[in-house]
Amino acid sequence: MTLARDHRIDFFRGLALIFIFWDHVPHNPLGQITLRNFGFSDAAEIFVFLAGYAAVLAYGKILAREGFLIACVKILRRAWVLYVVHIFLLAMLMGIVFFANSHVETRDLVEEMGMHHFISDPQQALIDELLLRFKPNLMDPLPLYIVLLAGLPLVLPMLVRKAWAVVAVSFALYLTVPLFGWNLAAIKDGVWYFNPVAWQLLFILGGAAAIHSQRPRLPETRPLMRQPLFVGAALYVVAAGVITVAWRWPHIHDALMPASLSEWLYPISKTDLSPVRLIHFLALAYVTAKLLPDTGWTQNWLAQQSCRMGRFSLEIFCLGVLLAPLADMINALTDDAFTMQVFTALVGAGVMALLAVWLEFNKRLNRSPQVAPA
Repeated sequence: MTLARDHRIDFFRGLALIFIFWDHVPHNPLGQITLRNFGFSDAAEIFVFLAGYAAVLAYGKILAREGFLIACVKILRRAWVLYVVHIFLLAMLMGIVFFANSHVETRDLVEEMGMHHFISDPQQALIDELLLRFKPNLMDPLPLYIVLLAGLPLVLPMLVRKAWAVVAVSFALYLTVPLFGWNLAAIKDGVWYFNPVAWQLLFILGGAAAIHSQRPRLPETRPLMRQPLFVGAALYVVAAGVITVAWRWPHIHDALMPASLSEWLYPISKTDLSPVRLIHFLALAYVTAKLLPDTGWTQNWLAQQSCRMGRFSLEIFCLGVLLAPLADMINALTDDAFTMQVFTALVGAGVMALLAVWLEFNKRLNRSPQVAPA
């Protein structure tokens, strides 16, 4: 199996990181153009799916070259790095939020960020932080990724050989959520906001897609509009977009949406990865992959900035988490002026891009051959 790199993965990971940052700044106008406003899924699904895709590409190569033991050690080492990053990121985030809260008089940012547990019981909060049970707002994706990555050694050898079997087991585990309500315990809301028992399916599907993409297959010669799967997926994406846009005008939504359909459709749970969210993302991913094949369009300058951020997704995600409350503070100090909201959103994305430039430059320096002094 040849494990070639698909530059679209980096591009959409970078785009998802920008969307996550914009979505996490309250009242941000640019948050109105992110994925969540035009469908049932959002940037979180992109992040988790592509995390599974990239992880299987990377560690599948190590598995083939160096064996299961080395691959397992490297996966767990990476999970440990993510765990340490999570601890330090949470400490930095709390410091920034407490600083921002001291400068904003109109809102309680500590309450909005879900950090009162630390104020009321700091000793228990520190214990819960180490156990991944204390997760303020903005911090939920990283613990999910830690758990999913730590579990990858259990399925990677079988996933590489018989992906369908792993997907079947993963889907069966996903079905336990509506049947038995399985989830992990947390301080905020009592359970994890991203239920790992449900979201593991998307991670596994990303890995299975990576395996499938590397296998030889005959090219599809039929036009897209004569491919039933593409047409069905596209229609679902369009229908979900119409329904989501209609949420802005409740009276129009209620007039167009039959009551029986509303009872079946709502609520659309993000915590338990509602089937309509899952299907929407998979349909959107399939349509996007068909419409945007990896034919060089990722080499233009603007796409390259997103690709670069995607290649350093952990660092950029952490920076976005720290920038969001700072942008919120600046916006609040200017009474949420529209121009300032747009300015902080663009500057934040620009800072994230600059960090990616620096990280790539630093990586090249480390790879440069050492020249012995004369």
